[in-house]
Formats: sequence, C-alpha cells, structure tokens
Amino acid sequence: MAAEGVLATLEELVGAIPDASSVIAPTDSNGVPMAATRSLIRRGARDLHLIGGATAGLMADLLIGAGCLAEIETAAVSLGEFGLAPRFRAAVEAGELRVRDSTCPAIHGALQAAEKGNPFMPLRGLIGSDLMHHRPDWKVIDNPFAAPGTDKIVLLPALVPDIALFHAAYGDRDGNVWIGLRREVMTMAHAARHTLVTVERIHDGSLLDDPAMAAGTLPALYVDRIAVCPQGCWPLGFADLYPADADHMRAYAAAARTGEGFRAYLKSHVLIAAAAE
Repeated sequence: MAAEGVLATLEELVGAIPDASSVIAPTDSNGVPMAATRSLIRRGARDLHLIGGATAGLMADLLIGAGCLAEIETAAVSLGEFGLAPRFRAAVEAGELRVRDSTCPAIHGALQAAEKGNPFMPLRGLIGSDLMHHRPDWKVIDNPFAAPGTDKIVLLPALVPDIALFHAAYGDRDGNVWIGLRREVMTMAHAARHTLVTVERIHDGSLLDDPAMAAGTLPALYVDRIAVCPQGCWPLGFADLYPADADHMRAYAAAARTGEGFRAYLKSHVLIAAAAE
C-alpha cells in the first residue's frame, strides 16, 4: 500500500520532482498533467530530462520555453492539429536543448524492459535508419537463435525514469489510481522509480474493492502521491470528460511563435494563474 499521507496538494506533488530528474509523461491525448506542468514552471524547475511516452506536445513546449528542460527523449514533439511545437523548434535551432531521438516502439520496448526488471529489450525495425547513428546506447547483435551473421537485432537499454507523471480520472485515499484502458500509463508507473498522479476526483472507498474498477486500477504499491486537480489536463482534453480547448490551443500556437509572445502567454496563463489551480 502507499504510505500514509499519499494525498497531497499540487504544490507538494510537484515538490517531489527534483531538478535534473528524468520525468516521463503520456501523449497529449492520454492524460498529460498540465496543471502539474504549470506548477513546475512556477516553481522554477530546471535541468529536467523529459521523456515523451511516446510522443510529446504542449507539456514539452511549455517546459522548454520556460527554461525547465535540459534534454528531451521522444519520438516526436508536436501540437497535432494545432501545428508545430514552436518553442521546441526554436530551442533546437538555437542549440539550447539536447534531443535524444527515438521511436514509439523503442520507448515502449525500453519501458517494458524496465517493467520486467530486464536490462534490455530486443527490437526490430531500427537497423538501416539514421537513428542508429545517433543512439550509441542502442547495440546491434546477432540473433543468438539464428545462424551467425544472418539476423541482426537491436538491443535497447531499459528505460527507468525517475518520475512517472500523469493525470487520471480517479484516485482513492489508499493511493490506488484508476486508469481504465490506458495500459501504457501503467507500464510507465511500473518502470519508473516514483509515480505522481493528478486526478479529477477522489473515489469513495477502495478502487480495488470495486469489481467494476479493479481491473483498470493501478495499485497503490506503484503510487507515491496523488493530488486532486479537476480539469488537470486543460487546455488539452481528457478521455470523455472534457474536450481540448481548441480556441486556447490555437491562441497558444500563435503566441508561442515568438519569444515575446510566449513570455506574454506565460505571464497571463501560468505565472499569475496559480489561484485557479
């Protein structure tokens, strides 16, 4: 079970993320902790290594623009239908951000290795790509079950983030978190050293005692802290609870094209918006 006092304020939850730690968060459609992201920026977090699980979007762009990231590891950074991630692009062009390029299968495979306690995961489909020139930590070996020299395969080192950070619909006072069908989020929690979760609300009773909820519940064993943050993904959408705020996303994409516009956005929607969260 989670330790007593697993329920925390948003500031307490974010305070458990040390500077220079590695943090994994899900894709923009799958429970990105935007309230926690804004709190990280207000705290002045620095030198974080963000891992997109497996792609990144608004969370990454905000953290990059605010100077919180030293490195990002991901298969892509994009605002999806709202266009490019402008602060990511500006930081890469200026040489201000280290990028560890990857693929969706590679990130998921490396997380699965960590989840299982294995040092590596074999994966096909990478040999012959430019990625192999930029990832010296990925090793090519002969398939030991094939004739020597006839079948090469890549070994990915296990990916063990310091922190898994995501948003979910429900948590309970024991520290259990309901994630439903979002199994990749469970893999992140299994792989990471610590898991921090914002939730829409607290479930009355134990999620593991409810037959309708238990199968989709991440047990408290894997959860360090939970903070209640209604609409914690805004302006992104979350499941069938609320859609993305398309007007806000378009406004952000336009503002963040310039450093001045991004700083104005931070002032209006992040730095002086703490009372709303």
